[in-house]
Amino acid sequence: MKPTTALFARSLWKGPHIVPLPIIRPKAGERSPPVKTQARSATILPNFVGLIFQVHNGKTYNDVRITEDMVGHKLGEFAATRKRFTYKQTKNK
Repeated sequence: MKPTTALFARSLWKGPHIVPLPIIRPKAGERSPPVKTQARSATILPNFVGLIFQVHNGKTYNDVRITEDMVGHKLGEFAATRKRFTYKQTKNK
């Protein structure tokens, strides 16, 4: 695992921020229900790959499917907390 800037926020001697999450591994051919969590600061571990998390963004829960590229990052990086801003132009006649 290569180091990322997401891991630099925590001291190396403390280790990654691991949160005990209720992860149930499905049997072959079954789908597991998504894991609902508010722990946005939890580090994504290699055994999370393939699972679906519902990460709280302050208002709702966003579905996040974990891939191999996400390992080492935080769960909160993949659930945006702010809406996109757009200017709405009105027509004046």
